[in-house]
Amino acid sequence: MTATTAADTGRSQGWVLPLSVLIVGTFMSVLDTSIVNVAIPTMTTALNASTDNIEWVVTGYTLALGTVVPLTGWLGLRIGQTRLYILGMLGFAVASALCGIAWNLSTMIIFRVIQAAVGPTLGGYLVEYIDWRLIYYINVPIGIVGAIAAFVVFPRIRPSSWPRLDIWGFLTVAYGLFAMLLAFSEGESWGWSGYRIMGLFVSSAISLALFAVIELEVDSPLIDLRIFKTGAYGLSLLLLSVAMTGLFSTLYFLPQFLQNIQGLQALDAGLVMVPSAAVLVVLMPIAGRLYDVIGPKIPVAIGLAAMAYGSYLLAQLTPDTPRADIELWTSIRNLGTGLAMMPIMTAGVSALAPALTPSGSGMNNVTQRVISSVAIAVFGGLNTTQAAQLMIDRSSLLTTGADALPQVAAAEVKGPSGLLGLYEQLETNVTTQTYDNSFYLVALISAAGALIALLLMRSRTPQGAAGAHAVEIEMPTRRSA
Repeated sequence: MTATTAADTGRSQGWVLPLSVLIVGTFMSVLDTSIVNVAIPTMTTALNASTDNIEWVVTGYTLALGTVVPLTGWLGLRIGQTRLYILGMLGFAVASALCGIAWNLSTMIIFRVIQAAVGPTLGGYLVEYIDWRLIYYINVPIGIVGAIAAFVVFPRIRPSSWPRLDIWGFLTVAYGLFAMLLAFSEGESWGWSGYRIMGLFVSSAISLALFAVIELEVDSPLIDLRIFKTGAYGLSLLLLSVAMTGLFSTLYFLPQFLQNIQGLQALDAGLVMVPSAAVLVVLMPIAGRLYDVIGPKIPVAIGLAAMAYGSYLLAQLTPDTPRADIELWTSIRNLGTGLAMMPIMTAGVSALAPALTPSGSGMNNVTQRVISSVAIAVFGGLNTTQAAQLMIDRSSLLTTGADALPQVAAAEVKGPSGLLGLYEQLETNVTTQTYDNSFYLVALISAAGALIALLLMRSRTPQGAAGAHAVEIEMPTRRSA
């Protein structure tokens, strides 16, 4: 069956069912990412992990996704898109089950790497009322159902040509990304000027440079680096990095603030995130329509400016900030994210020649995964450094005796319990300030992105022949009534 005939057949059978099957897979991925963020504080205690080490439950997952994404195009041509989708769903389900039985932090990180907006609410409910491990087990039935549905609905695509795997390109980009993230994540504990961190940065740079050289020479590159010859696409990647930094810094750190500082239960913390998630879901399709009408410049500039303002508001957080204020501020932030994200990606890919579109889409996915991981690692390290320094500085003020501050003198009257309470209050205020400082930094980055967005122009897709690979398509047989 030819591709044209298959397309006609697919149209005659309707698009609702295949789209529904794809939504199952997308929902499972988004659900997993969002509910895990809510469960981070509980997992920290259950797995006896430190705050900086627990970040690898998230960063290991997203880095693995970023590393594997360049392979998906080749795998789809090699074994067929339908078979790849089914194997991916089943593999995700199996890895989710392994995460559910993880017995310590090391096994959890390993299983999460293998595994690579109701989500926050569902995650909070499972963590608070049942067991945090169910945030992984819930993926198992979804994955199985999704794989079965894909087998029944999707056409069987049998490639008749098999491009060779760019193995050296894959190895160099995989090591380069891993070494870079490891350096960012462990820089604080290992020492930024230490030989281990410097060695990781240097080897990462060399490996990524080798990747670039290899991709420019091989016949079938994982990612065609000619995409970077298009200035509009490079600009879109920069703005995408800004948007992802703001989005994931909020998704990761705000649930921790709500639970560790304000003392909310996991379900309540998830519910606080619901209004902003709803805003994001509603705004993204609207942003696509705006792009069609007025182009990318205005939606992206306004969106990033709204992200900057929302982040500035979040930088005013205190241990006593009302829940309604946090919901409003995060909604303003996500209003900007929803306006900016789709036009940014569309503007970049539409500027590329058709033959380069798959590479552009693949690099977008890699950028999203890597930047989200780096942002969490960098902001986590900054928070740890700030907290340590602020505790030293402010603890030195808590001297006792004749020179004691009034609040210290009052606490001394209550004895050791009074001083302990004062110290706990100090620790809470210091931790809150580290979160505030991070949101200030995100606000500055987003504001700079809003100014850069003024350079965006509506792109006309360059003419060019798209690359082609022969395939044979067999539609699933269906019994007649």
